[in-house]
Amino acid sequence: MGTVDGKGMSDRITMARTAGGIPVVAERIPGSRSAGYMIGVATGSRDETDGIFGLSHLLEHTVFRETKTRDSYQMAKEMEGAGGELNAFTGREMTAFYGITISETRGTAMEMVGDIVANPLINEKDTELEKKIVLQELSMIESEPETRIHDIFESMLWRGHPLSQDEGGDKGIVARLTSADLRAYYEEKYLIPNLAVYAAGDVDLDETVAWAETALDGMSGGRANARAEPPMPKAEFRCEKGDSDHLQVAMGFPSYGASHPDRSALTMLSAVLGSGTSSRLFQSVREQKALVYSVYTTVSQESDASSMVAYMSCTDGNASEAMSTTSAEFGRLLRDGLEEGELERAKRLVKGANVRAMESTEHRLYRLGVNHMLNGSTESLEERLDKIDAVTEEDVMRVARDILRPERMNVMVLGKAGRAVRKTEISDLAF
Repeated sequence: MGTVDGKGMSDRITMARTAGGIPVVAERIPGSRSAGYMIGVATGSRDETDGIFGLSHLLEHTVFRETKTRDSYQMAKEMEGAGGELNAFTGREMTAFYGITISETRGTAMEMVGDIVANPLINEKDTELEKKIVLQELSMIESEPETRIHDIFESMLWRGHPLSQDEGGDKGIVARLTSADLRAYYEEKYLIPNLAVYAAGDVDLDETVAWAETALDGMSGGRANARAEPPMPKAEFRCEKGDSDHLQVAMGFPSYGASHPDRSALTMLSAVLGSGTSSRLFQSVREQKALVYSVYTTVSQESDASSMVAYMSCTDGNASEAMSTTSAEFGRLLRDGLEEGELERAKRLVKGANVRAMESTEHRLYRLGVNHMLNGSTESLEERLDKIDAVTEEDVMRVARDILRPERMNVMVLGKAGRAVRKTEISDLAF
């Protein structure tokens, strides 16, 4: 059995494969009294074609309805009776199913996760019931502009490419999907080599491999999704009408894929600009000018691309100046460089967020699965912190010059924008 060990005493990451070739990655957390297990499927919204946008998400919901041995109520009773939780998520590049319980009932977590992935019924009754729930979820997101702005910005940035397809899908298409559509997609995508298994907490690699072999090794015969890297988008400004008088604004740039060597430097650039209340954008746009209620930056990561985006919420009357001030901050960083102590402060902020998040078994399981699925990484917390520490001011500025390019900046405004905002040209925000 080949293994990959994380360094340090706080965690240990090991890796093996089942007899059928499924990768299994386990992170044992000393002192943990919980155990989490995840099955990742390397398919998501970017792998959908015309006429099935939203199918990955609907399928993720529907498999929870009924398996060959249990209905949803029996699943709920077993998991909650084991002190646990059963859940799932759909992304642009993966769908994942996971269960977390207390240590002594970890067998229940494995059994339940394996059952919903390997043995779902996917019948017409369950599909129609779950469609009603998914359509309500999509309607709810439409009424939550703080959530919706993220989806519509990514769709705008990657326009014309499958990465533009958000996870929820199209309501009209979802309403027309059938159980036969879901079954066909399941039988094409939910097969080796698209499967991977992850475990975190009070877990054992050999035990996890044995479970995965029993539950999943019969699911062979598939092939990996063919994916093409997105083209570099050109600059654009758009307004999308919404019901809210309070505007949501996204100003962002295309950036690096998950395996890029400057990924950590990109994280630090984002942190300097908009992580925390001491960040440049928070201080200049909110504290000094009171133009916004909230402002922050984030990196949305995919395997072959990402976006670095500044998000803000503000009134229509403040939007133009808020966008101009944000652009000016991009330009000031490029012109003047980092301030003394700025990078070290940002490093500690990011490291602190990583350390606190990794105290959760669920977060460790999520991070383990997403990182491995996107780029094959089995990076431990200590390795992650070391990479952050290794970033230099020169690294940040080199990445800033590469990413912060006016000719690539995309801006999306969501809400009841007035004439002045709607008439904005992307050239008005050059820096």
